[in-house]
Amino acid sequence: MEPGGFAFPGAARGGGEPRMNGSPECASPPMPDRAQPGRANRVVLTAIRLGARVLSPAGRRARLLVLAYHRVLPHPDPMRPFDADAGTFGRHMELLASAFRVMPLTEAIERIGEGNLPAHAACVTFDDGYADNYDVAMPVLRRCGVPATFFVAVGYLDGGLMWNDAIIEAVRQARGPSLDLRSLGLAQYQLGNDADRAQTARAILLASRYLPFEARAERVRRVAEAAGEKLPVDLMMTSTQVRALAQAGLELGGHTISHPILARLTPERAWHEIYEGKRRLERIAGVEIRAFAYPNGRPGLDYDASHVDMVRRAGFAGAVTTAWGAARAPFDRYQLPRVMPRDDTVLRAGLRLLQAYRIKGEVCGRDPEAAFAPAADRAAP
Repeated sequence: MEPGGFAFPGAARGGGEPRMNGSPECASPPMPDRAQPGRANRVVLTAIRLGARVLSPAGRRARLLVLAYHRVLPHPDPMRPFDADAGTFGRHMELLASAFRVMPLTEAIERIGEGNLPAHAACVTFDDGYADNYDVAMPVLRRCGVPATFFVAVGYLDGGLMWNDAIIEAVRQARGPSLDLRSLGLAQYQLGNDADRAQTARAILLASRYLPFEARAERVRRVAEAAGEKLPVDLMMTSTQVRALAQAGLELGGHTISHPILARLTPERAWHEIYEGKRRLERIAGVEIRAFAYPNGRPGLDYDASHVDMVRRAGFAGAVTTAWGAARAPFDRYQLPRVMPRDDTVLRAGLRLLQAYRIKGEVCGRDPEAAFAPAADRAAP
């Protein structure tokens, strides 16, 4: 391990009962908006741990929970209601470290293949490659000893901006009481308060998401122009931060180059996005990339069996989708479902995870308020 790296208790292999990832370091340092765990909280954690053992025992009945995040914000943001803030994320990691057997995704994939997935197994993943994954999430992961996998769309590193983020930030920064986009075939939107701005951004995203590539890129440009403000260039990680994640012992995964909807590409371009995205990330990080996340990730809608075969041929050991639920036997290591916890308390988050154990993998619809947030429903800018 490189100097300054850190080991994850949950990553250790070996016989016997897997030990929990929880440690005094996870519970003791104060986190934003989070009270220190008390007796009631410990009772909740114990109950959730017992429930997870019942629902996901070791052996043939074992199930795998893969949690999915996009951004981890320093503070709650009304413009991004589906993204966790630092306090909520800290509570989620406390829950995982105390009640689940958290392991790196590629280890879970290997153990699926070996048929020895442990009881109440869980993994943590992040999509896209946001800078706050490094600045905000990584210190919490380090403190709790929780391993994670970061799926990086390499084309956005070092100053890139995804199309949906461009819309959100343009609406956030727009001046005046309204934003007139009638010349774009949209509407005149009110910007009187945070709720108005969030509703405006959501309306524009819904109206733009399925436009052809060129038409959507032009709309994004014109929305930003109408807002009249310069868009940020620091939302995504730098190549240096990606290398630092790898050097710290955290796992990186492929997420294509430009985050397209694979089902809308020619086979040649889809292969280029999958394979070349892997190669570029390996060159940046200096490590082998073994896991993949399908952009948008809805089986049969955003990718199909041909893309699963491409991922396999590209040399990935497994892949995750945005179908909602827990993976169970017979496992398809190239189409593992995930769950996105949004709840801000340990109890509610724990109950959501226990509920997910009972769902094999449901495909979410186009509504961004479905189980997987709009951040998971992105395409290239």
